[in-house]
Order: sequence, then structure tokens, then C-alpha cells
Amino acid sequence: MRRWLFFLLALPSVALCGQWSSVTPRPGAGALHFYSSQPGNGQATSALVVVHGFPHDALRTFNAGVAASPDAVVIAPLFQANDPDRCQHGDEPRAVPGELVWTCSGWMQGEPAINAPQVNAFVAMDALIAEVHLQWPSVRTITVAGFSAGAQMVQHYIAFAAPQPGLRFVAADPGTWLYFKGERPYAVPHCPGVNQWKYGTQGLPAWLPGDADAAWRRYASAEVHYLAGSLDTGDAKGTAYRLLDRSCAAMAQGPYRLERARAFTQAVGQPLIEVPGCAHDVRCVFESAQGRAVLAP
Repeated sequence: MRRWLFFLLALPSVALCGQWSSVTPRPGAGALHFYSSQPGNGQATSALVVVHGFPHDALRTFNAGVAASPDAVVIAPLFQANDPDRCQHGDEPRAVPGELVWTCSGWMQGEPAINAPQVNAFVAMDALIAEVHLQWPSVRTITVAGFSAGAQMVQHYIAFAAPQPGLRFVAADPGTWLYFKGERPYAVPHCPGVNQWKYGTQGLPAWLPGDADAAWRRYASAEVHYLAGSLDTGDAKGTAYRLLDRSCAAMAQGPYRLERARAFTQAVGQPLIEVPGCAHDVRCVFESAQGRAVLAP
């Protein structure tokens, strides 16, 4: 079941016609809404799915995606929050009856919706990606990109995503990472949860498919690109330090987001693309030359 509503998005230099649509991951279980663009003549061969951060600022993330990849179909899901006054951007619509709802932070580690335990956030993403193929059959490549908490969600999702054609991923400035091995770059004594889910693969929740070895095989075989703002470090204005996870398991990954990104990419043997002049700002990172290069290859 889908619902479409046409709307006009006002950007600093351009106005874009788009849609507010929905997909139902499980029959009768509730809907996930998303913004989508309609580029060109409707025959786009690539799509960009962008996942918002902790403020649930899906529209702002959508705008950044459209600016970074104007020739692609751009989709931005909104994982509705059960406490929108605390964690949802004021420009976003509030949840309505029949819509899937998560806790403020549960969606970012794939947890089940609080009003539909049979639908976890990863299952919802699977359904959204399948919907892209259904609505835009010309699309051959889908890039799933997240920023901040959205990057945390995407980076975890990679290891448990349902197989679908043409998928590639971008993780930009997450607060913490899912590690698949026991080593950590920073010594934090007396931290028994350092390898527990969501920081590691011990104690995987029962609602996740497979086991730790299968998760690593999926992750290792995926095409993943890593972005980080060169100024996303320290506790200065613009780093969103107030929202940074500072638990012992998080601090074992590094003191700040940039250091954590450097350590994780080194651990998995992949390059980190550092975006000069950007702190913790989705538009700065996604719309940079470096961001465009991996979001719209």
C-alpha cells in the first residue's frame, strides 16, 4: 500500500517538485513515509537513498541529497519518533495513525518499531529499497547513504540487508561504528560492553538474521564508501559534541567522530575520504566535491 502527496520543496536557489509517499513493509503493520524526487524524464538509472540523523531532519537530508545528486532519484525516509518534542525537527510531519514509530534512537541500530514488533528498521529499509525498484524500474544502481546517526544506521544495516541488485553504501560521520573483530584502537579498562551489539557483534538481538560470521561476510562483500568532515573533531561549535556517544564502548573507538572514522576504516583496510572545511553538517559533507563523487558516481 502506498500513498502519494505532491509538494513543493523550496531550496536556496531552486524549487523542486517532489512526493511524500509511503511503503508498508509488512501487510497491516504500518507505513514508513519518505520524500522522493522526480528527476528529468523519469528514466533515471540511479537512485540515492539518504538517511537522516538523530534530529530526524529527513527533509534537510533530502535537500542535501538532491543537491549532491540531481540526476538521481533521491529518497529520504523519515523514521518517526515516539517523542518528537525531544528528537524530531520541527519541519517534519508528526506520526499519524497507521505509521510506524520508533524510539528516538532505536531505529539507528535497527530495532523493531514500538507499534509493530514484526518490523525492525532494517526490514523497513529492505522494503523501501524494493519499492525503489518497483516505482522506478529504470534504476540500476541504488546508493544508500547516511549521515551522523543515519550513517550509524546504514553501517549496521549493511551487515544484515536483504540481497537486492545494484546496492552500494556510504557512511558519513557516524557517532559510533559496528566492529566485527575484538580489537579497538583506544584502551578503555573495565568496559564489558565494548564488543556487545551495537558496538560489536556479541549478543546480537534475536530479531536480526544470521550470526556474527554471516554479518561480517555480508559487510566484507559490500561496496562501502566512507566520508568524514575534516573538522568533525573536538567539542567546538559545529561538531554536535553534545549528541556524541561517550560511553566506554564508544570511547574505545576514539574520542571524536573523525578519530573514530579513521580508526574504523584502518581496521577494515578501506580508505576514508576526509572533506576539508566541514564539521558535523550534512549539507557541507554531501554537497562537497568529495561527497558528490561517491554519492553520484
